[in-house]
Amino acid sequence: MIFYLNSIFSDLISKHSDNEILKTDYWKEIEKAYSQKSRKYHNLTHLENMILEMEEVKDEILDYDSILFSIFYHDIIYKATSKDNEEKSAELAKTRLEKLDITKDKIIRICNQILATKSHKKSEDSDTNFLIDADLAILGQDWTIYENYTQQIRKEYSIYPDFMYKPGRKKVLIHFLEFDEIFKTDYFKAKYEEKARENIQKELEII
Repeated sequence: MIFYLNSIFSDLISKHSDNEILKTDYWKEIEKAYSQKSRKYHNLTHLENMILEMEEVKDEILDYDSILFSIFYHDIIYKATSKDNEEKSAELAKTRLEKLDITKDKIIRICNQILATKSHKKSEDSDTNFLIDADLAILGQDWTIYENYTQQIRKEYSIYPDFMYKPGRKKVLIHFLEFDEIFKTDYFKAKYEEKARENIQKELEII
C-alpha cells in the first residue's frame, strides 16, 4: 500500500518539480501524518481507497492531478478535538504547493476541494463532486465493512465518553440522511446511495 501511494505521489510531484529532496520530504510528511497511531480510519488505507475509487472514473475527471493533490492533503491535519481540520489541511497544502510549478488558480482549486470535504455539499465543480463522493464511498460498503468503519471512527474519538460521542455521531448521520442525495455524481449514486442509506439507518437504530 505504501509503495503504491508513494509511487503515485512521486509521479505526481515529478510533473511539477525536479527537486528530489522536496519530493522525498513531502512524501515523508504525508506518510507520517496519516500513520499516526490515533488514526484508525483517516489513514493511508483511506487515501488508497479514495484513489482506487477515483481510478474507476478517471475518464470523467477534468483535472486528475488536482484531484490527487486534494486526496493526499485533504486529511493531512486531523485531530478529533478540532473543528477546523479541513481549513488547516488546505492551508498546509497551499504552503507546500506554492513551492511547486503549479498555477495559483490550480492551488486555489485544490484548496477549495479540500474544504469541500468538510460539508460534502454538492459543488458546481464536477471534479469536486467526484472527490467528495470518493471520500464517502465507505458509507455504501457491505455492512461488515461499514461496521468496522464505525468502530474505527469511535476509536479516533475515544477521548470522548459515550454520552458525548453518541449525540455527535447521530447528528452526523442525520446530516447525511437529510441530503436529497448523499452522492452527488451519477456513478457513485448508482453504486452506493441505496446501501449507504440502509447502513446509516441501521447504525442510527443501534447506536
